[in-house]
Amino acid sequence: MSLKDPRWGNDKQGDDKRGGEQGPPDLEEIWLDLNRKIAAAFGRKSGSGGSGGDGGGGPSARAIGGGVSLILGIIFVLWAASGAYVVDASQKGVVLRFGKFKEVTTEGLQWHLPFPFESHEIVNVTQVRTVEVGYRGNERSKDLREALMLTRDENIVNIQFAVQYTLNDAAAYVFNNRDPEDSVKQAAETAMREIVGKNEMDVVLYQGREAIMQEAQRLIQLILDRYKTGIQITQVTLQNAQPPEQVQDAFNDAVKAGQNREQLKNEGQAYANDVIPKARGAASRLLEEASGYAGRVVAQAEGDASRFKQVYAEYAKAPEVTRNRMYLETMQQVFSNTSKVLVDSKGNGNMLYLPLDKLMQQGGAAAAPAAAGDAGKAAAPVIESQQRPLEPADARRGRERGAER
Repeated sequence: MSLKDPRWGNDKQGDDKRGGEQGPPDLEEIWLDLNRKIAAAFGRKSGSGGSGGDGGGGPSARAIGGGVSLILGIIFVLWAASGAYVVDASQKGVVLRFGKFKEVTTEGLQWHLPFPFESHEIVNVTQVRTVEVGYRGNERSKDLREALMLTRDENIVNIQFAVQYTLNDAAAYVFNNRDPEDSVKQAAETAMREIVGKNEMDVVLYQGREAIMQEAQRLIQLILDRYKTGIQITQVTLQNAQPPEQVQDAFNDAVKAGQNREQLKNEGQAYANDVIPKARGAASRLLEEASGYAGRVVAQAEGDASRFKQVYAEYAKAPEVTRNRMYLETMQQVFSNTSKVLVDSKGNGNMLYLPLDKLMQQGGAAAAPAAAGDAGKAAAPVIESQQRPLEPADARRGRERGAER
């Protein structure tokens, strides 16, 4: 029987009391019917003579209370179980009590007071996240508002780079960041603009790319630590660095001119490296030769002076003999460098001609001693006969004076 049944609450007693007229359902009967349905749901049967009802009978108060307690117990268990959660090895749990930070939990099965007292957030601290600055997805999809930067020499460059980061403080990441990715992007763009503004265009594009990435990572981390974001920068990768497309052709021409200049400088330096050492070697050799010549001349002069002193001492002891020896040494030195011909000027008969220098040249170095011996034998009378004419006048007069005495 349902509440919509027009016969609900119209029994014999009601007919007797209301004189057979139909009226609204009785609230007590509705309540008893509801209790019977609850008891039936939990497998209980209503007794015919129970004390909890009258008329047709119904469930007892104890049965009703037990059912309500069981329902409340199940609800409490489900509510308490809602506070359990699992944290993976790569995650950390942040527990909040009435929205305020309470603790950070590690891996495993964890539990906190159920809602509305406490709640939790799971944060992956080992996941490598990437933020792109100056492009989206690939290098062709450029964002010029982020990519164009000004160098120290007032040139504009187009720089696209990516920043990779992880988390080192889960609580700071949850509470100190409204938009973590945007915070990293703004810090990265700020740091890169500062570094590019302190360097010239050639350094940014070619010479110092590795140093720029390292400095950018250090500066981005410094900015994020200042705001206590709980973010750890792992790597900064410079994807592309080039001049703007509008001036790319002019820049290529300037680069080629610079390369030609460097090539010419290298060639000039190579030529200088080849010529300068040779010139220095030649100069050093000339200095050494001059020094040796000076030493030789000085030594020879000192030797000549010493020899002259010795000759003078001997000359003082025997002037005649010394003069003759000096004469002979001088003539030997003179005749050794000239062509020599011996002629018998006083002898009668055929003239004897003896070219000693020609004979020595024809005989060669090996036959020179033999030729000289034979020539000595042949010319012995001539030399003997020529000794007197070749005598100096002083020697002859000295000998004549000696004979007169």
